[in-house]
Amino acid sequence: MSDLLLRLQERLGYHFQVPQILIDALTHRSFAASNNERLEFLGDGVLNLCIGLLLYERFPQIKEGRLSRLRANLVSQQPLYEIATDLRLGELLRLGEGEVRSGGTGRPSILADALESVFGAVLLDGGFEAVRGVISRLFSTRLAGIDPEQQGKDAKTRLQEWLQGRRLNLPVYTLRDTQGQAHAQTFVVECCVAALSVRTEGQGASRKAAEQAAAEAACALLESPT
Repeated sequence: MSDLLLRLQERLGYHFQVPQILIDALTHRSFAASNNERLEFLGDGVLNLCIGLLLYERFPQIKEGRLSRLRANLVSQQPLYEIATDLRLGELLRLGEGEVRSGGTGRPSILADALESVFGAVLLDGGFEAVRGVISRLFSTRLAGIDPEQQGKDAKTRLQEWLQGRRLNLPVYTLRDTQGQAHAQTFVVECCVAALSVRTEGQGASRKAAEQAAAEAACALLESPT
């Protein structure tokens, strides 16, 4: 087994009994007919179940509709892409030559799908408790950062409501930079709250995601105790 695969397992906190299953999870359809699409299907299902269980246990006071919105936010492409990037999955993906040339190793959709495939692989290799442990560890910071009072509201909505409650003008979002190739771009957006002289930046795989990141940074500044 390669050093890269061993290090990935260390970052996951799980070591495969059958390493080939992990290799299959990292094989894109552009590389071979035998690829990770079935594992992605399996991983998507177990991810939704595990995140649902974690939210159910952590927030007994929140009703079903809001739990569903919280789960949808957590399992969307952007957080999966960010976790996959932290795990450095792009270094291990097996892609066809065309995908490699077009920047597939950094493409958010490919990385998010690959992470779901890895979850499916852990489920097959080690069972439900193993994959639940992996998902719990990887999402622990995001789960800990959920404010039940906000009940799943995204950062831009929270910032807007905070400002409106104080009769202040809404923030202005400005695209400052676009980095990377066309299929693997990173957007940099500034959030400006002029009345309070607050300027924050956020990055993301889309302009919308970068705006959310910038708004989250502004919320952290404005909501922190003085």
